[in-house]
Amino acid sequence: MVKKGTLLVSLCLALFACATVEPPTLVLELESLPTALVSSLTLEERIAVEDVWKDIRYGRAARAEKQLQKLGPASPVYFVGMGYVRTLLQDPAGAEDNFRLALENAPDLLPARLGLAQIYLDAGRDEDAFAEYRGAMNAAPDNANVRSAFELLRDRKLAEHRDSARAFAAEGDLEQTREAYRKALLYDPDAVDIHLALAEVLRSEDRAEEALTHLKTAADLEPEDTLVLKAYAEALFRAQQLEASLAVFEKVREKDPADRDAQARVETLKNRLGIFELPSQYGSIANAPVVSREDIAALIGVKFNAVLPAPSNRPPIIVDIATSWASRFIIRTASLGILEVYANHTFEPKKVVTRADMAETLLRLIGYLRRRNVKVIQTFAPEKIQVSDVPPEHVYYQPIVQVLAYQLMDVNAQRAFRPEQSLSGVEAIKALDLLLALIQ
Repeated sequence: MVKKGTLLVSLCLALFACATVEPPTLVLELESLPTALVSSLTLEERIAVEDVWKDIRYGRAARAEKQLQKLGPASPVYFVGMGYVRTLLQDPAGAEDNFRLALENAPDLLPARLGLAQIYLDAGRDEDAFAEYRGAMNAAPDNANVRSAFELLRDRKLAEHRDSARAFAAEGDLEQTREAYRKALLYDPDAVDIHLALAEVLRSEDRAEEALTHLKTAADLEPEDTLVLKAYAEALFRAQQLEASLAVFEKVREKDPADRDAQARVETLKNRLGIFELPSQYGSIANAPVVSREDIAALIGVKFNAVLPAPSNRPPIIVDIATSWASRFIIRTASLGILEVYANHTFEPKKVVTRADMAETLLRLIGYLRRRNVKVIQTFAPEKIQVSDVPPEHVYYQPIVQVLAYQLMDVNAQRAFRPEQSLSGVEAIKALDLLLALIQ
């Protein structure tokens, strides 16, 4: 006969065996420690680390801390583990310190990055949290959980700052609008709509260079979007960066041949730059061993087109340029007094230009620019210029020392200018480009 006490104990044991035991509830969702870090540990240390991570996951802070103290600060998991222990104990400052120490030893340690991010989020330090998520993304670009957290915060902050900027804009507060858009770009530097909106604000504040930077970024991000490209091209046009504007408008026209506005802009810019149906002879000047007067007229007409007005309605009478490929450039430069028409109304377009001739032409061009209130600053005082083969009584002495003072031309090792020597295409282009750089 079975005793009643024994029967009761057996029944309780049977009931306990049949009962469903609920597992402890997770307190923290933790990323696993990287294999490379754990593999360097001994078997005993690995078991201890596994226990620590399990204790942290289930909120057993005291047990986890005791195990970590046994491992000691030399362990690669000590500081990151202590960071989570301090988190469980609601000590965010202590947690931050430990996570920071963990990252000093292992900058790509994902659990430390994510632990810091959560601390910063809880404290309302969204920018700091985002920086940690970005670091986590760099460390684990294929981690779906990390990417999800990163994108969630990015999209939330981007929307917040975009809405703030629009609200400030509605109130007419440009400074706050600008700063809100700048903050938005901290979270998403590739947000094209933000770059475009910020560029418009900067343009309205007369900060054209900054506006151009954002428009260029938008155009680089959306190279197929003709509306973005046109906005960038128009800004370049307003900034008088005509060649760059033309290049972008030509891209627009290439992508959308039916865009009449872009077509009109291309034609306008080509005309202003003097490159509309530019004669093929122009491209040969750079390789010419000697240049002629018509070559110089064309170079000046093209390079300085933006600052040279159209010829007057009563241009000078010139009798020998009807067959010159550069006739329209000759008329333009001669009518402005930059190049001389001789007393017999000839121009002699094929006449070879000497270095002395070029010095005189450059000085005439500088004089014209100054009359147009264009600043051209000399590098040296002309009276300090010494030239061994051009004495003060030389007919071209003044033009030569003046252009040397502007550093548009040079002398050789013997300080000789060689005034009668012919000028090559390379030399002519270099001198004009130097002058052009002085006025831009």
